[in-house]
Amino acid sequence: MSASQTSDVPTLLVKIFGKDRPGITAGLFDTLAAYSVDVVDIEQVVSRGRLVLCALVTEPTVATQGELRATVHSWAESLKLQAEIISGTGDNRPRGEGRSHVTVLGNPLTAEQTAAIAARIAGAGGNIDRVFRLAKYPVTAVEFAVSGCETEPLRTALATEAHSVGVDVAVVSAGLHRRAQRLVVMDVDSTLIQDEVIELFAAHAGCEDKVAEVTAAAMRGELDFEQSLHARVALLAGLDASVVDKVRAEVRMTPGARTLIRTLKRLGYQVGVVSGGFTQVTDDLKERLGLDFASANTLEIVDGKLTGRVTGEIVDRAGKARLLRRFAAEAGVPLAQTVAIGDGANDLDMLNAAGLGVAFNAKPVVREAAHTAVNVPFLDTVLYLLGITREEVEAADGGEEDLLH
Repeated sequence: MSASQTSDVPTLLVKIFGKDRPGITAGLFDTLAAYSVDVVDIEQVVSRGRLVLCALVTEPTVATQGELRATVHSWAESLKLQAEIISGTGDNRPRGEGRSHVTVLGNPLTAEQTAAIAARIAGAGGNIDRVFRLAKYPVTAVEFAVSGCETEPLRTALATEAHSVGVDVAVVSAGLHRRAQRLVVMDVDSTLIQDEVIELFAAHAGCEDKVAEVTAAAMRGELDFEQSLHARVALLAGLDASVVDKVRAEVRMTPGARTLIRTLKRLGYQVGVVSGGFTQVTDDLKERLGLDFASANTLEIVDGKLTGRVTGEIVDRAGKARLLRRFAAEAGVPLAQTVAIGDGANDLDMLNAAGLGVAFNAKPVVREAAHTAVNVPFLDTVLYLLGITREEVEAADGGEEDLLH
């Protein structure tokens, strides 16, 4: 029976409450089957072992309605459950135009924060249709299905509220595209890895403090990236090329980075990195992590020594966005299906060009301009923004082959 066919039909909302156990859903519908009712809708939630099961069914004949009610209550009591049956007409009201998924990350997620986010959704004209927990560790991640308002104004409203109450919120448009294959491209320094690679090289050259000072200013957007890159690389002139292997060994992965990449790959996503750092490190990461794409600047090495120069195309702010588009074209993925992750000002063009731009533990200027921000130290929390649950992450780790979204 279609929604239009049930709009004026008398229906019964059957609600069952109690301790969850196998067989309750089957038992309820076996009980209802004796009255030849049609199923219009079903919702079930289990929280801390307590079940709430709602079945919306067509009303039986007048002669048997009382009998149905008595039978359902008797069945529920036999299982030490509670039952409530409410008469009404039709199905749920149609969802409003404009549908979004709102993912909220908290560590922890408090009632006060949840109330603030829910109130801001309502204030924007949105209705929360469903709520679903994606993960309980390493952070609490909850997803709201929202209808009644457009994605962009909702994202703007919630970004302000999220910053105010101290949670991370991502807002993405609902639809089949969310389940399609995606391309995820991330920055390397202070995103995929915990380090700034040029500072690792500088430590071997004895000029770490000077390089770190220039790097920080560039990431804050206070210096032109290309000029700062040349200035910093010049300080490395004369270093023996053997330092490359030492730097590769010193690189520390960000917590959750391997899980993020492994899960994305097992789910059929393509993954790449773009970096203002150096191919001497990113090529190694690409091989070790099984990445599909990698691009960075290249340190010039002549006669076994670093010359203090870079060769080839400079990967700067505009270059990262250009590479995102190039990777998307090569991957056969529409730009709207791309996800970009970064922390610095030179990531901004890439974050804004992607379908979803995620500022990861980013500088204030980046957090304010990105689609969403993640401010916990676990890179795999980005998976929750894509609607991937912790259970799916663990199943992927277990070698499941059929988890494609």
